[in-house]
Amino acid sequence: MRTIVHADMDAFYASVEVLDNPALVGKPVIVGGRPDDRGVVSAASYEARAFGVHSALPLRTAARLCPEGVFLPGRFERYAEVSRQVMAIFDDYTPLVEPISMDEAFLDVTGAPAGDGPTIGRTLKARVLDEVGLVVSVGVATNKLVAKVASDLRKPDALVIVEPGGEAEFLAPLPVTRLWGVGPRVRQALADYGVTTIGQLAAVPEETLRRRFGRMGYELGQRARGVDPSRVVSGQAPKSIGHEHTFDNDVTDRAGLDGTLLWIAESVASRCRRHKVAAGGVQLKLRYEGFETLTRQMQLPHPTTDGQLILEAARRLLDRALEPGRAVRLIGITAINLADAQQLTLFEDGPRVQRLAEATDAVRDRFGDKAITRARLLREAPARRFSDRPPEPLDK
Repeated sequence: MRTIVHADMDAFYASVEVLDNPALVGKPVIVGGRPDDRGVVSAASYEARAFGVHSALPLRTAARLCPEGVFLPGRFERYAEVSRQVMAIFDDYTPLVEPISMDEAFLDVTGAPAGDGPTIGRTLKARVLDEVGLVVSVGVATNKLVAKVASDLRKPDALVIVEPGGEAEFLAPLPVTRLWGVGPRVRQALADYGVTTIGQLAAVPEETLRRRFGRMGYELGQRARGVDPSRVVSGQAPKSIGHEHTFDNDVTDRAGLDGTLLWIAESVASRCRRHKVAAGGVQLKLRYEGFETLTRQMQLPHPTTDGQLILEAARRLLDRALEPGRAVRLIGITAINLADAQQLTLFEDGPRVQRLAEATDAVRDRFGDKAITRARLLREAPARRFSDRPPEPLDK
């Protein structure tokens, strides 16, 4: 029997701002830009959420809902710096740590010497608060799905433990939207069957779900029963390197999508350099409202670790894939056809670009991520969402 911990930082980006400026304690903090900017909200403190402010909401709308809000530009480099501190604490408990975004991770603590799941969960919360100054919500269960639902259930400052064998009972009263794979369209389709809770979904015959949703129907039924065989994956040599972002609310604004691609491309490029590999191609992933997902990919002229080249390819792919007026739920970039980064020396501009990238990484490693960054990242910060995650098989 596995023991999985899901740890999720509460209102991470806003919380980092409050951490760095205690004068903001208790105030509605809204991260993303000025209230008159054309961008969208990247993150909101719980005080701001009480006014109806949420991620991906236009900043001008947020200003109307919360006129007393404290509007701040995002500081991606600082958030990444704090994220590394938190992840280092997680690494103390198990080598099986799978970060799925800057502010959350799965840990497989099965048989860990530090104790059982509940003990490790409590210790993690205490250490992150004491050593970093931030609050983390924790869910403990026998699989990733249930652990994540648990940590989300009683935010902020949650510690929810689901005992082995109690997975289905724990999920049963919750709305179906808590499950991975249930977006607006799937939710409506289930409502047509009179299904609104996970327990009701678990009772639907498998054949009925298969007829309506195909292979996805089987997976929905399994999840509704608390079954998730996926493993915590960490430390393997990458076959591809990708980041995705799932929006809290579906997005139609092209400028917002471009801004999100900007920082995702930088993150993918940075990870390629850390793994000493180069992207031979770029794949764009786009998920529309509901469950419709498409991918588009293209080969690059030569392998690269340059975030600008990865970004340009991703934007060309977005031009081809984006359907005007359709709301986007998720967007992501994956570096594919990875090559040894040393191959960059075969190309005329390779050594110069590589040396510049390595120098940039060295400065950030020594002085922090905010020490050096692209001017465009600062200029386009209001459009960024500051969250990324590896590819996921289904919507959530």
